[in-house]
Amino acid sequence: MTYLYSRSSDAPRRAGKTRSALLGAVALATVAAVGGGAALPAFAQAPQTATAPAATVPSFADVVDRVKPAVVSVRAKAEATQSAASPSARPDSNLPDFGLPDDHPFQEFFKRFRGQGGQNNEGPRFSQPRPRQGASQGSGFFISADGYLVTNNHVIDKSSEVEVLMDDGRTLPAEIVGTDPKTDLALLKVKEGGPFKFVELAPDAPRVGDWVLAVGNPFGLGGTVTAGIVSARARDIGAGPYDDFLQIDAPVNRGNSGGPTFNQRGQVVGVNTAIASPSGGNVGIAFAIPSETVQNVVTQLREKGTVERGFLGVQIQPVTKDIAASIGLPKSEGAIVARVEDNGPAAKAGLKAGDVVLSVNGKPVSDARDLSRTVASLNAGTTATLQVWRDGKQQDVSVTIGKMPSTTTAAADSKAGTEVGKLGLNLAPASATGDNDKAGVAVVGVEPGSPAAEKGFKTGDVIAQVAGQPVQTPADVKNALEASRKDGKKSVLFLVEAKEGTRFIALQIPAA
Repeated sequence: MTYLYSRSSDAPRRAGKTRSALLGAVALATVAAVGGGAALPAFAQAPQTATAPAATVPSFADVVDRVKPAVVSVRAKAEATQSAASPSARPDSNLPDFGLPDDHPFQEFFKRFRGQGGQNNEGPRFSQPRPRQGASQGSGFFISADGYLVTNNHVIDKSSEVEVLMDDGRTLPAEIVGTDPKTDLALLKVKEGGPFKFVELAPDAPRVGDWVLAVGNPFGLGGTVTAGIVSARARDIGAGPYDDFLQIDAPVNRGNSGGPTFNQRGQVVGVNTAIASPSGGNVGIAFAIPSETVQNVVTQLREKGTVERGFLGVQIQPVTKDIAASIGLPKSEGAIVARVEDNGPAAKAGLKAGDVVLSVNGKPVSDARDLSRTVASLNAGTTATLQVWRDGKQQDVSVTIGKMPSTTTAAADSKAGTEVGKLGLNLAPASATGDNDKAGVAVVGVEPGSPAAEKGFKTGDVIAQVAGQPVQTPADVKNALEASRKDGKKSVLFLVEAKEGTRFIALQIPAA
């Protein structure tokens, strides 16, 4: 018997009396109930305990039964490569050096085993490394009865042979139909052993908080099912130019790559691709490619074997608060055009550097990456209507979308130049830095800790415009700053060409 805490020394005795009284009351209540005696007073009746309804515990068993046969383990064998015994091996040996200095006493011991011990080279030698075949293991899922299945590109990248391990234990060969490294997706085809159980891609994006299931092959343990919720949407993790990941907290580990994430209807809402983890294991933050992206990529891979994307012919960047203030935009939204490529779709449509794209075909543009994804999803040859902010007002620009080609960037050399105001910039005409045909003003020095350094100016950048006006000399930059100050502006917009591309930088105008 457990006693309640009491300061009185006779608490056990009193508790015992109380227990006897209660037992007696219960006995009387039992006699009255069974024998039909008179009802007891209310205080003597046994308390009536209401039965709480059983809690409804979600079960995903029915969904799992439907979708699990369509999920497979994907095994890819890479081309045979010559490999050393250790990544820290010395060039003259297959034996690792363990990071020892050259004058360490053990080095003499190692040399003898390498056959390099001076005159006596009779010691045993280590065999030369033999080519070994690399392998990777991930997950995938069938999207059609005739054997098309989806996985991650990084699972089968550079592979010479791909096979899938079915849920029923069969191992079947697969061929690569097409890949898209920019979204990390790949389409495979299994020709033997069909028809196959398959699953559908969800037509609608899940909401944050929706339950989801992840099915895959973590650590080689095929057919593993985990559950969680959608933690966030539209995550940019720096994996590619079109990042738009779902974040889920369903446990996902190595080997889950390429596996599906399902909603409660058994539809695929995402393809598991990456995890955020300091240890390499699950910490509740996983990322999945949304089904909308998968559908677009897979359709093109199935029809053409490659992915074509729309092209606008501009370099863009996010609109910061400083940039928005400098051009009179009410709030920082959309994507500002830093450069318009010659003879590109944007140039032919009349788009200009400094325009801010606010929407495409009526769909608002939240930032530069959003614009990139939206344009890339459009088919070449289609006409799109861009709403842009130009000269302090909105206007529409109609543009015919092109097909994305490769792009190049340019940079300027650095030499001594002229200090400009209190910005921390040392400038010189770009034509004086080694390229006589180069236009603009070259940044040949940036003072550490200066306003220019804090905003990201670097030596080698070329300033093409200041406050919307082309500049050719440091004096042009000074004059543009002075004109903006007289107009009452607090910041001024620089158009800067760098190795990474062309971008706008807004700088606070220094005091006179």
